[in-house]
Amino acid sequence: MRLTEFWERMDRHLGSAYARTWAETQVVRELGGRTVTEALAEGESAKAVWRAVWAHLQLPPSER
Repeated sequence: MRLTEFWERMDRHLGSAYARTWAETQVVRELGGRTVTEALAEGESAKAVWRAVWAHLQLPPSER
């Protein structure tokens, strides 16, 4: 997954105005207690981060 696709999915599910703020402030257990922004900055793949977000937000299987 490309980073652009990751952010498109984030925008679709959280809204374009809120997605970046959520990514910077919400600690996600599935990312080892990091935020999305921290995980991406530390080299986690966009696909792995999306899977963690998907689980955290309890999105439907079709969105995985």
